Amino acid sequence: MPTISNGIASRGYATRSPNGKLAPFNFMRRPVGKADVLIDIMYCGICHSDIHSARSEWRGSAYPVVPGHEIVGKVSAVGQSVRKFRKGDIVGVGCMVGSCGKCKYCKEGHEYNCVEGGPIWTYGSYDKHTKGHTFGGYSNNIVVDQGFVLRIPKGMDLARTAPLMCAGTTTYTPLSYWKVKKGQTVGVLGLGGLGHVAVKIAKSMGAKVIVLTSSKNKVKDALRLGASAALLTSDRKQMERHNDSFDLIIDTVSADHDVNSFMPLLKLDGKLVLVGLPSSPLKVAAFSIVGGHRALAGSGLGGVEETQQMLDYCAKHGIAADIELIPIQKVNEAYDRIVKGDVKYRFVIDLKSLKK
Repeated sequence: MPTISNGIASRGYATRSPNGKLAPFNFMRRPVGKADVLIDIMYCGICHSDIHSARSEWRGSAYPVVPGHEIVGKVSAVGQSVRKFRKGDIVGVGCMVGSCGKCKYCKEGHEYNCVEGGPIWTYGSYDKHTKGHTFGGYSNNIVVDQGFVLRIPKGMDLARTAPLMCAGTTTYTPLSYWKVKKGQTVGVLGLGGLGHVAVKIAKSMGAKVIVLTSSKNKVKDALRLGASAALLTSDRKQMERHNDSFDLIIDTVSADHDVNSFMPLLKLDGKLVLVGLPSSPLKVAAFSIVGGHRALAGSGLGGVEETQQMLDYCAKHGIAADIELIPIQKVNEAYDRIVKGDVKYRFVIDLKSLKK
């Protein structure tokens, strides 16, 4: 391995085209700067966004793509001005590795909404250091500014914590923002990587949680995860019986779907919050929103500070993702299974497998 001053030799898995498979890929990370942290990656979750990006389903992917933004690892070196972390610390990295740090949103802790060039994504963003683009966590290491590194609380299952770096903050943020509390009814639309974490967090906040799913096979699991009930979205009568019942619905579905069919479930002033990211535009009927003062809202990630709050909250309440741990050699098989809905509920890559 080259010295830190010359850059970091890295290896991972990348795809070079929208139709290509992920395959071994050697590349260079930037040198460790004064404020940087070098992390040896231990685990990386597979988010559906990784698939969208690898296959350019949102258009504009920069190839080669090394996906992965649900990262947990161990600090192996720090820059000379780093004070927040030291060698041996267990840390996490989520969807962002940088932002301008100067605009009003960055100063308020909303780096996700940076207006000066936008946030620097963990993969696929312009990298001012290399003049190329950023590479993600399907790799053995990563170099990140200390301001975008999260501390993993002691006692957490590290493999099961990795998905929280995206799925955790994506679901905790709207539940926290809309101040979910005891006595409220929260619906979780879709029981997948995001949805199953949303169930756990909403339940821990005291809400009555009801899962809305298209799969009969997930009804039993919804109850196991803490939901009070699970409704089949294909059963019109069952759905109609729950009209005017929900204070909040978290929509985690990343496939194309009709949000209008779920708006009648909301109470007066109820809100349906999109956190899933379908590749096609949604079509919303005016009457599905106007009646009942209902709101259709969206929520992305939390900022760095809020993501740390989420990790601390999950540690306190014993919340972690349900995962299937895989070697990186099975990542293409995992992608195909995710598209088919065949995972409970998050694949996590064990990066020790890169040594094979």
